[in-house]
Amino acid sequence: MAYNDRFIRACFKQEVDRLPVWYMRQAGRYDPEYRQIKEKYTLLEICRQPELAAEVTLMPVRKLGVDAAILYSDIMNPVASIGVDFDIVKNIGPVIANPISSRQDIERLKPIDVHRDLKHILDTISILDRELDVPLITFAGAPFTIASYLIEGRPSKSYIKTKTLMYSDPGLWDMLMNKLGDMVITYLRAHVDSGGKAVQLFDSWVGALAPKDFERYVKPVITRIFAELSDLNVPKIYFPGVSSGELLPQLTSLQAEVIGLDWRVSIREGRRRTEGKYAIQGNLDPYLLTAPMDVIKQHAKEIIGMGLETSGFIFNLGHGLFPEASLEKLQELTAYVHDYSAEVLAKRKA
Repeated sequence: MAYNDRFIRACFKQEVDRLPVWYMRQAGRYDPEYRQIKEKYTLLEICRQPELAAEVTLMPVRKLGVDAAILYSDIMNPVASIGVDFDIVKNIGPVIANPISSRQDIERLKPIDVHRDLKHILDTISILDRELDVPLITFAGAPFTIASYLIEGRPSKSYIKTKTLMYSDPGLWDMLMNKLGDMVITYLRAHVDSGGKAVQLFDSWVGALAPKDFERYVKPVITRIFAELSDLNVPKIYFPGVSSGELLPQLTSLQAEVIGLDWRVSIREGRRRTEGKYAIQGNLDPYLLTAPMDVIKQHAKEIIGMGLETSGFIFNLGHGLFPEASLEKLQELTAYVHDYSAEVLAKRKA
């Protein structure tokens, strides 16, 4: 089977013939076939069936022509192994049965046992390692983002309970961060051992913090996660989520290969803020996909132009796909990014 390693090469800032493309949440509700599956099974039920989870992961690779697959899973899956009871509730998101509110709650969190409790996820990765002709990205939720669900009990816009704990008892907060950091490290190592070809750490909500608070309360555990995974010969991606542009200068010491950007910071500015140390991934506003195709291509062309200013760029969205996105537009966008970037690179080489 011919293997497309364009994504891996871009992560390591190596030469490519065209820009690699993949989309966050590319396995999801914009696809009518996926919606039919979701009529029968919940997200967590799909995750517990390796053959089905693998098929859902494969669908966008076949339909869109993207250069990487991302594991169909949820950032909350590993917390089941450390003793947290949760559910994914329709139109809400993760809901925690007993939110964390005390030292005792944090002390009760157990070390993760991936092979005992999450074997179905490792089995899914093994199937995909055999079936895919593009790299498989696996992922975990970063400690701050996971903590925000565990403490708030559900998605939040203010993070008031999370910040209350963080500011009022920094020692307890550090204990929670380190327990979740241990969980992430063990979980992602098991993914790579099972055949994952890249890992992404999603810190979806850390943009809610001021830079000095990120530096004190979050950066130490993020630094440790990437340091302890640095021996793995796979690309490691940190996506600090939405509204995180002010945090980018804090990331220049991470032992990662790629930084993901949301759409509020240009590719050029993102590179400047991270001192050119990383490959950059991003960053089309996903809601631009509601626009006419010529408008989408105009914005994509600007991003591609900046992406090609130096090596190490992966075309993606600035956040995940949403249910109303058009499968046909995504197919056309993927082809456009491939064709236009190949044309630019070929002219440059000539």
